[in-house]
Amino acid sequence: MNYSGTGVESRFRELVALLGSGWSPLPDKPEETLELTARALWFAAAGQPRSVVRCGEGSLPTLAEGELEGLSALVALRKAGKPLAHLTGRQNFAGLEMLSGPEALIPRRETELLARTAAEILADALRESADVLAIDVCTGSGNVALALAACDARMKVVGADISAEALLLAARNAEHLGLTSRTDFVASDLFEGIDAVHLHKQAAVITCNPPYIASAKVPVMAPEISQHEPRLAFDGGAFGLTVISRLLADAPRFLRPGGSLCFEVGAGNGQFWADRLKRNAAYTRIRTVSDDNGVIRVLVAISA
Repeated sequence: MNYSGTGVESRFRELVALLGSGWSPLPDKPEETLELTARALWFAAAGQPRSVVRCGEGSLPTLAEGELEGLSALVALRKAGKPLAHLTGRQNFAGLEMLSGPEALIPRRETELLARTAAEILADALRESADVLAIDVCTGSGNVALALAACDARMKVVGADISAEALLLAARNAEHLGLTSRTDFVASDLFEGIDAVHLHKQAAVITCNPPYIASAKVPVMAPEISQHEPRLAFDGGAFGLTVISRLLADAPRFLRPGGSLCFEVGAGNGQFWADRLKRNAAYTRIRTVSDDNGVIRVLVAISA
């Protein structure tokens, strides 16, 4: 990338024009507009990484010659399909400026609905108890677990994931956010690695953003996802049902009476899971939570 202009403003306009050629943003990352993407890459090249949500703040720094070369490399990688959050190393989730990388699924804005729903339930629980336990399975980068831990100093959150790489990123995020004292991340295939008696019937809330994409759909997903994010985090088996089915069966062992299981579902699958939960005697009440478009994306099931 050769810049004809010399000032920050003119160089930035050239950067936006270059990125705009063949621009095709993903619908599940609406925050990644063309201009904000350009700003995020600029800040990353300057050694001031920040998420695309935060990169609209402040003036762009002047880049030295070596930093301009670094910016060119970042632009080439982005145009080749490498996720922006992997290039900046940052992703904002529920107001938390998190570290991001290929070790785990990049937190999506749509999953903030899950975190908000669980946080509201936990706020009620904290009004009745001095301390409250939440368990987050399929924790990935720890985004939901850490969003819950950030709500109140009395929170204790156990985050579990089958991926050792994801857990390392989650632990780094806890340290990055100053939340290590409220969180504990453990290796576990759903609940298998945390199946300790002292956790039985203790959780006020269990959260999960499970893999729910049917295996047959993975090859036709956007390459930015299928080629750069861990398949383990989004491939839900032959019909996209495997992990959620196990979640519904095992969660009651850890939920206290009246505790809430909150989990994300794929668009179009909400009513299917709501109907299935209504036939499960382990749960007494079922609630659906819809996004701004009226699509069910989160289910809440109350433990009997």
